[in-house]
Amino acid sequence: MTETDWIRTGAAGAFYECPRWHDGAWWVSDLYADRIVTVSEDGRTDTVVGLDGDHPGGLGWLPDGSLVFVAMLARKVLRLRPDGRVVEHADLAPHCPGPANDMLVLPDGTAYVGCFGFDLNGGEHPRTAPLLRVLPDGTVEVAARDLLFPNAAVLTDGGRTLVVGETFAGRHTAFTRAPDGSLTDRRTWAQVAPAPPMAPTAEMIAGLGYAPDGCAVDGSGDLWVADAVGARVVRVRRGEGIVGQRDLPAGLGAFACGLGGDDGRTLLVCAAPDFHPGARAAAREAVLLTTRVATAA
Repeated sequence: MTETDWIRTGAAGAFYECPRWHDGAWWVSDLYADRIVTVSEDGRTDTVVGLDGDHPGGLGWLPDGSLVFVAMLARKVLRLRPDGRVVEHADLAPHCPGPANDMLVLPDGTAYVGCFGFDLNGGEHPRTAPLLRVLPDGTVEVAARDLLFPNAAVLTDGGRTLVVGETFAGRHTAFTRAPDGSLTDRRTWAQVAPAPPMAPTAEMIAGLGYAPDGCAVDGSGDLWVADAVGARVVRVRRGEGIVGQRDLPAGLGAFACGLGGDDGRTLLVCAAPDFHPGARAAAREAVLLTTRVATAA
């Protein structure tokens, strides 16, 4: 596709991530502006909640309609009360090495949260990390161990399979999800590119041919994935790998995407020139781009 096939929506931000379609609008974390915003279909951007010195990550909603979101540096899940106060929902820190990251929240209030596993921006040597399960009452358990930068997770197969991206391994990994929410039968869902050997962060990033970041699942069970090193969003199929691709406009990388709109066929991509915190916090160059896809969420 060409640059003219992308439509820009909303105001420019610092670094957009974790888009969700909810109640007729996009909800998006603006990480380095320390805020969560909504973007209406006509592009109006409003701040829902701001954090004091922390970065919001994954977000979702509890059964009572309360917004919950990850405070990445504090390694907590916070909840926005109806009166506007932000309170702690879950403390991830005892189980979460490095910053917390994206989050999948299910209709019953159960959540799965990934974490970096190391200080990515501080240049710490990569190490594996767990995927955490947060029960509706805020109890935190380890759902899976030894993942290489567990990132966005989705459910497929009618909720029976959880698929999580391993950003530093170039793959998506699947688990069978039991009725109690526990995960078993770990397996490779799609190895899109070879996993580089464990090495310093810069070397591993340079060796990645594919780095799955935020993603969404469509009605066929395929994933739309932001490739953080490829300046593209790709459609990934179980066991096959990439079966479709949309390149971003020149000068922009893709760091998350979501499916939404009234018919579920709008693909929204969080794009920015790079993912370096200092540069992104100092400017408002992140944009939200949309295009249309054939298969709805």
